[in-house]
Amino acid sequence: MGEGRLYVCGTPIGNLEDVSDRLRRVLASVDAVYAEDTRRTGKLLAHLGVEVPLRSLFAGNEKERTAELVERLMAGEDVAYVSDAGMPAISDPGAWLVREARDAGRPVTVIPGPSAVTTALLLSGFDADRFVFEGFLPRRGRERQERLKSIAADDRATVLFVSPHRFADDIADLRSAIGDDRLIAVTRELTKLHEEAWVGPISGAPDRFPDPVKGEVTIVVSGRQKGEPDAAVAIEEARRLVAGGMSPSDAARQVAADRGVSRRLVYQALIDQD
Repeated sequence: MGEGRLYVCGTPIGNLEDVSDRLRRVLASVDAVYAEDTRRTGKLLAHLGVEVPLRSLFAGNEKERTAELVERLMAGEDVAYVSDAGMPAISDPGAWLVREARDAGRPVTVIPGPSAVTTALLLSGFDADRFVFEGFLPRRGRERQERLKSIAADDRATVLFVSPHRFADDIADLRSAIGDDRLIAVTRELTKLHEEAWVGPISGAPDRFPDPVKGEVTIVVSGRQKGEPDAAVAIEEARRLVAGGMSPSDAARQVAADRGVSRRLVYQALIDQD
């Protein structure tokens, strides 16, 4: 009986030529492959000429299938896990599985592969010594506003995943938070035939891309430069004005004029506080 090893595998984000020899060998050698999307992984395995039992493990059945997978590891089977594309656990399932395998005393090996996060960051040309990955923005409410405020104030580049049908809304809200002139990179269809990388001020993005935008999108927001207005400071100042008796609307208007930040962002933060 083998030791029962878990292989967490990075897979191509578009171009199947990015499959490594090591990934090919591991997928051909394991007793089973668990995948976020069995149809997509089935195509990958067929491309590689690999025949191996395939099981689903996605957000909806993650805990149940993780328990099943760990049982197989305990029985001495080697098992691989892959997400839709790129590295598992990066805005995808995988982290829970790794923890459970380790808690069960099973060895875990990562097979590195492509990542939309680092690919987009490199294409942007922005300083990549320090950066933030935020995944998908929250859809609404205070959490979304707080995330936008954090991005606006950060001096590091921020990488975001964007759903094609939410591209216009995300760009509009980012623009309100960071101002018209902040540089962003919009990358789509990375590593595929129609790969595109556009870099420019965020104010130019709505005219550059259709709604809905086509393909999978990763955005990189450049870090806040010295001298740019600080949205967090402006919001705190507006809150003090409101506490002193000024209306949220008037406080937002005054602070926006004084500090050069988005009135809408400040006002929304004041309303969400209530």
